[in-house]
Amino acid sequence: MLTNETQNVKITNADPSALGLFGLAMVTLVASSQKLGLTEGTSFILPWAIFLGGFAQLFACINDSKRNNVFGATAFGGFAFFWMGVAATWLIKAGVFGQALASTVDPKQLGFAYVGYLIFSLFMTIGATETHKVLFTIFVLIDFLFIGLSLSTFGIMPKFSHSLAAYSELLIALVSFYGSAAAVLNAHFGKRFLPIGQPFGIFKK
Repeated sequence: MLTNETQNVKITNADPSALGLFGLAMVTLVASSQKLGLTEGTSFILPWAIFLGGFAQLFACINDSKRNNVFGATAFGGFAFFWMGVAATWLIKAGVFGQALASTVDPKQLGFAYVGYLIFSLFMTIGATETHKVLFTIFVLIDFLFIGLSLSTFGIMPKFSHSLAAYSELLIALVSFYGSAAAVLNAHFGKRFLPIGQPFGIFKK
């Protein structure tokens, strides 16, 4: 007997935020070491910017998109391309694409990019209020990072703005490591192994 029945198959994807947050933690930890004067140059930051800051977060973006998570896909995708862009600027400055291109670098253009990402980060911070408090804290720190980067690049209060960016970036790394650990261990053990805090409930009741 033939039947004309339609079956719906639901494919469940694992939460990619653990890997995305780990990528963010790694690249900001390495990058902050240079801003804090603990290391020098950007040569060995480049691999982490491209593969952890870029590809790891892009992987998280694509898989959050499959889960219909607009916020997660936008956040991880936005910052994946940020780190790819930053890596490209370091390569240009180092003369990898030729001295003609390196000789025409205007740092203020990078400053405007930081301002653009500050705007992005601010409205994403509003969205993060309805995720959990660890993620909200990360976005607040990212806001301060872009404030520091923007001011520093435009030469406004350079010492203060550089320090603001450096310490904000280090704190982003530490909180992101915690967020990544919570995403892995809470799911792995099937319980709240590491607390992440409830949403604020301001915009969603």
